[in-house]
Amino acid sequence: MQVNKVKAAVVGCGMISGIYLKNLSGKTGLFNSIEVVACCDLDAAAAERRAAEFGLKVMTLEEICASDEIEMVINLTTPAAHYGIIKKALLAGKHVYTEKVMCVELDEARELVRLADEKGVYLGASPDTFLGSAVQNARQIVESGLIGEVTSCHASVNRDYSLMPELIPYVVNRAGGIGFDVGIYYVTALLNIMGPATRVSGIMRTRNPERAHFMTKRDNFGDPYLMKSENLAVGVMDFASGAVGTLHFNSECIMNEQAHLILYGTQGIVFMGNPDHFGDEVKLLRKGQTEPVVIPANFGYSENSRGIGAAEMAWAIRRGRKHRASKEMALHALEILFGVEISGREGRFYEIQSTFEKTPPLKPGYLNAGYYDSDPETSLVD
Repeated sequence: MQVNKVKAAVVGCGMISGIYLKNLSGKTGLFNSIEVVACCDLDAAAAERRAAEFGLKVMTLEEICASDEIEMVINLTTPAAHYGIIKKALLAGKHVYTEKVMCVELDEARELVRLADEKGVYLGASPDTFLGSAVQNARQIVESGLIGEVTSCHASVNRDYSLMPELIPYVVNRAGGIGFDVGIYYVTALLNIMGPATRVSGIMRTRNPERAHFMTKRDNFGDPYLMKSENLAVGVMDFASGAVGTLHFNSECIMNEQAHLILYGTQGIVFMGNPDHFGDEVKLLRKGQTEPVVIPANFGYSENSRGIGAAEMAWAIRRGRKHRASKEMALHALEILFGVEISGREGRFYEIQSTFEKTPPLKPGYLNAGYYDSDPETSLVD
């Protein structure tokens, strides 16, 4: 039976669009559930370049929304543009998959979730790295009982946001900071394994907001700018399961990133690697052992598979089921980060209003190993 592909348009033809379009388009793509047929960008030249590279039509957002052919919008714009673009597409009856985070304001995200429900369309959100082999491997280890009951977890990452605004300007804006732009990977990975949280506390702040560009070979050398995003976030999560977790995100540090994502159980510990990657090693230390051992993954998608969330959502649309990179989990992850911010500002625990249902893990055994029955996309179908 031939796959009835979901036809999609990409909105936003910046840096991240390259890997999305590579994975979602043509014979070189990773997925058969989706076909990108058009692209759109405020920068007409950027749209023309991507269109020529991947054989797409250049369309305006209005034309995409009015198209009877296009069923899904893949939104790859910067966070500040997400709300308006997603809302317009949902109102037009389109399914939407968006890069992280869903919105830069919590109330806007809640509105979009309600609107998608009212319109009866799918809304999904990155990060989709939790569908990669590493997080799926860690989830299988936990759900097999190898570390007993998970009692706590820890997520930590550092970067240097004195350097990054010189290279990626949007990181200085709201939702571009170390928590919302990077920490969201860690929170999402934990939620996929641990389930929802009930309350959070913590501190989120911006250290030294008044800055100046310092690269002498650039035209903006010496120009002042304001850091509007957070560069320090430390939080505590209280999960509905009874476990507790800690978050530590610091971009007032050094650029050589040290990523830690750890699950502690009554019978062992799982070390998960960097959730911004799809296929980092997962290590297991069980009671009585002296050194952790690498647990080989039996899941596909260990390489850069960005777009897997959109492809899996396309399968869900065709199969009439719930998709895994759900709007409910995306809203919950966003509310956790906002909750840390509110907690620090108001000096209290923040009680989380949203929740979500854990969707099934991917099926193991579908590796890209060259055998006729080992197509990794098979794990995304149901």
